[in-house]
Amino acid sequence: MLSLGLSMIIVDVSIVNVAIPVIIEDLKIDFTTAEWVNTTYSLVFAALLVTLGRLGDLVGRRKVYIGGLVVFAVASLAAGLAPNGTLLVGARLLQGLGGAAISPATLSIVSSEFRGRERGIAFGIWGSVIGGMAAIGPLIGGWLTTNASWRWAFLINLPIAAVALIGTLAFINESRDEHAQRRFDLVGALLTMTGFAALVFGLIEGYKYGWWGQSQAFTVFGLTWPADWPVSIIPFVFGLSALALAIFTIRELRKEARGDRSGIFGFRLFRYPGYRYGNLTALILSLGEFGLLFVIPLFLQGMLGLSAFDTGLTLLPLAIGTFIAGPSAGALAARIGPKWVVTGGMALEAIAIFWIGLLFSPDLNAWSLVPPLAVYGVGVGLGTAQLTNVALAQIPRDESGVASGGTSTLRQVGSALGIAILGTTLAIGLGQGTRDRLESAVAQLPPAATASLPFPPGQLAETIAKPIESTFGQALPGILSNPQLPAEARPVIRSAVERSFVDGAVNASRAATAFVLVGLLISLLIPNARGEDAPPEGVA
Repeated sequence: MLSLGLSMIIVDVSIVNVAIPVIIEDLKIDFTTAEWVNTTYSLVFAALLVTLGRLGDLVGRRKVYIGGLVVFAVASLAAGLAPNGTLLVGARLLQGLGGAAISPATLSIVSSEFRGRERGIAFGIWGSVIGGMAAIGPLIGGWLTTNASWRWAFLINLPIAAVALIGTLAFINESRDEHAQRRFDLVGALLTMTGFAALVFGLIEGYKYGWWGQSQAFTVFGLTWPADWPVSIIPFVFGLSALALAIFTIRELRKEARGDRSGIFGFRLFRYPGYRYGNLTALILSLGEFGLLFVIPLFLQGMLGLSAFDTGLTLLPLAIGTFIAGPSAGALAARIGPKWVVTGGMALEAIAIFWIGLLFSPDLNAWSLVPPLAVYGVGVGLGTAQLTNVALAQIPRDESGVASGGTSTLRQVGSALGIAILGTTLAIGLGQGTRDRLESAVAQLPPAATASLPFPPGQLAETIAKPIESTFGQALPGILSNPQLPAEARPVIRSAVERSFVDGAVNASRAATAFVLVGLLISLLIPNARGEDAPPEGVA
């Protein structure tokens, strides 16, 4: 029942990514509104994870999970019936609220309910759902969008939520922190919501609006940050995030020093080595894992021209490998210890990511990705699942909610940061490479071709590179089909974009490999306790 709820919120992200082009056409919305369809969900989800994880400790984790299921189902119905972009964005906001309640609740219930060998198996299934459903989401989304309607990308959540709700009422016990002070830290909640929302917004939108200089106007609630301002809004957003999180950290540490346990994050839990190093590993690992899952579909669709459904089929070996390895990770951890399962899984991930980077080319055969994606899936099933196990193994049961909220938040921040870094790496390689190659190639075009261009020859590089860069190469088919574009110019443009796309994707894969390797090194500091009920190791 917990896996159903978790799979629903994981799949929803990738399903919507696939459906966005059709949504734009059907609802007649602009690209800014379309971006907010995704951004709103990520912002609310990341901002509320810690808060709702702590709320589960106080009022009951099952109650919060059930509430999250109901909110997510209602929001999915509203999204599926949305007549315009504004209502769709509002529905996505509510989905983010429901998802933020579901994610830490599932993790804390697993942490508090399972013990011994069953705990490792349960975490194996939990981690497999995350990795596997992230990979299988495009397949489901592509099929629904192609054969039914984009609205079913949201409406499919209703029967899933209903089954999860009935099963939870029947089989899941209630649990809470019986020793917690019965008051909610509203100020801390507002500070974390502000800090994480601003951080995720900056990471997602930094490339669009400019990391330092403003590249285009930003408008919200009728207020506009002009495009001609010398400083972008992004540094101010990051400054707001740093200020809010700094105030929150100082405030929480002072409360804990007084013995006040009403805080929503639990910095005291970092005295447990497993929680400290496990979460740091998870944060770094998420940079590579989720960033790569962002890059591969873009390459398959923008470079190779695969449909959304075919892209999902290509990623299916990753999901299969994850689902096979995840449940068996618990038994393996009981034999050799969860630490070595984590490091072994991460080693497989690093090998697979580097392997995928070697395969990127304009004439890539998608079938050649099957072996490395399967290896990658096995690595995710082993490493990611048991990483959560070791991070929470030493945490007292009554604090599993606040601990789970912290773990989920760090994962979400890591995934957002990974998408931002690897997405930016891909876009820079794609955009700048296209500019450079076209600037040198335009001089070689015959005079008749340059004379018939619909713009001055000197503007060819920028005119082509800008939409290629902003859409991560997805605009290439539309550019090449422009009847005003001379036939002689089309192969030159295609070659420049393809070679630049490969360069950007290879650089992104190298960065992802580096992140996973750094996470692997940090994971070596995790205690290798085979039984999570054993006395905590090295507690200060």
